[in-house]
Amino acid sequence: MTSEGARGSGQGWHLEGLSADGPFPEFADKLHLFGQFVGDWEILECRYLEDDGSWSTSRGRLHWRWILDGRAVQDIWTTIDERTHRSVPVGTTVRFYDPKIDAWHSLWLSPSQGVVRSFIGRPRGSEIVLEGTNSRGNPVHWIFSEIRPDSFRWRAEELRNPPSGWVLYEEMRIQRAGSPPKK
Repeated sequence: MTSEGARGSGQGWHLEGLSADGPFPEFADKLHLFGQFVGDWEILECRYLEDDGSWSTSRGRLHWRWILDGRAVQDIWTTIDERTHRSVPVGTTVRFYDPKIDAWHSLWLSPSQGVVRSFIGRPRGSEIVLEGTNSRGNPVHWIFSEIRPDSFRWRAEELRNPPSGWVLYEEMRIQRAGSPPKK
């Protein structure tokens, strides 16, 4: 890669044409659905279901930015290494509003997990629900709920064979960085 397309590394890294200052004006109202999350967040607690039925927990950070002329948003999810206390990248999501279907395409990429997931997202009541499938072909929902300017809950559910129905397998409590702690 030449210096024309990227410069530096780490925090100063920049790819010409990727970043944007805000939402694309023509779809600003629709882009607010995920645009409201642009900024920096703390994952106060992430809990995820292990294969043996136990729950593990971690903490992390989440960073959202406008990209591609403000027509899309991208986020980076990280976990905190409890030993070194540094942020370790887990994956990234690119989301964009598609006026042809009045919904959002969402693509999750996690090289560390060897996972690529594609979703269609729409508001459903006070929640945002992304619908897709997992590697076993089971339907999954990734759900943003309890959305406030300074916090939200994210959870993942999988539809398993009866009688299990929808099973929660991951959830996070997330707070905007710099917000006072919830009481």
